Amino acid sequence: MDVILLERVEKLGAIGDVVTVKNGFARNYLLPRKKALRANEANRKLFEANRSKIESDNAERRTAAQDSAKGVDGKTVQLIRQASNTGQLYGSVSARDIVDALEADGAKVAKSQVVLDRPIKSIGMHEVRVVLHAEVAVTVKVNVARSPEEAELQAQGVDVMAQMFERDNAGFTEAYDPNAEPGTIAEEGEAEAEQAPEA
Repeated sequence: MDVILLERVEKLGAIGDVVTVKNGFARNYLLPRKKALRANEANRKLFEANRSKIESDNAERRTAAQDSAKGVDGKTVQLIRQASNTGQLYGSVSARDIVDALEADGAKVAKSQVVLDRPIKSIGMHEVRVVLHAEVAVTVKVNVARSPEEAELQAQGVDVMAQMFERDNAGFTEAYDPNAEPGTIAEEGEAEAEQAPEA
């Protein structure tokens, strides 16, 4: 289906462009959200007659979005969630969770403006795009952790999961490495076995 864009659409075109899109995308997204008109003769005339108004409205919305972007860009929000020992969350972080955390931090964004390429399902620092306008996008950091202390470490740049795996591996190596240095758990176990009286 050919449509006339009423605003810039990412990876598609700018205001006034006539583009060909799949029928479902036009019917389910572009047309209901007033982002485009069907490209027929009547709509072309209508668009040309209102072009200056459409462009000025778009410029106003862009300016408003740029103003509100200052309060959102670069923000870091903290979400405390339950997770397994491997760092996988029980559930996932949704756009609604991010919107609520931003609102608590004094930034107003709509759920539809938060762009999650894939659900957040593990602890760590995640970057999320917030599209305030077709031409204004900012990035917020989402710090997902199991405790406020862990969130603080992650905020300082510490990879909590890597640290935890190193600690587990160190304990495993100490307990089972036959080449461990004297004084390790492995040798202490051997010494105890030697001291045991023979039956």
